[in-house]
Amino acid sequence: NPASRVYVGNKVKACEECGVRSLHVALPADTPEVEMLARIAQLNADPTVHGILIQLPLPGHIDVRRVLEAISVHKDVDGFHLYNVGGLVVGNTIFPPCTPYGVQLLLDTTGTEVAGKNVVVVGASNIVGKP
Repeated sequence: NPASRVYVGNKVKACEECGVRSLHVALPADTPEVEMLARIAQLNADPTVHGILIQLPLPGHIDVRRVLEAISVHKDVDGFHLYNVGGLVVGNTIFPPCTPYGVQLLLDTTGTEVAGKNVVVVGASNIVGKP
């Protein structure tokens, strides 16, 4: 996916500019799910790796939820693990998902009251469209 490649490149560049060491692990599109899960397990166990993010979308033969749940909640920097998504509702996350967190921060910072307001969210995202 060309857009994903550009997005990943921008993430790597942002890390470099901030002095954050990053490791881009690119797996072939036909990588079996079990191999992807094994690689995530290795990264979870590596004490030099402090964060893991998965560039979505994944190929159709991969169970996205299973892959995201395989990431340690302590290394889930995208906030996509079920613990972090669910914790967003009650304010108990290790890494909140970025977009909902940003919206909440914007509302809190501007003092915008949303109680009693009608809101429409358009999109297919599990993180933005569902919570």
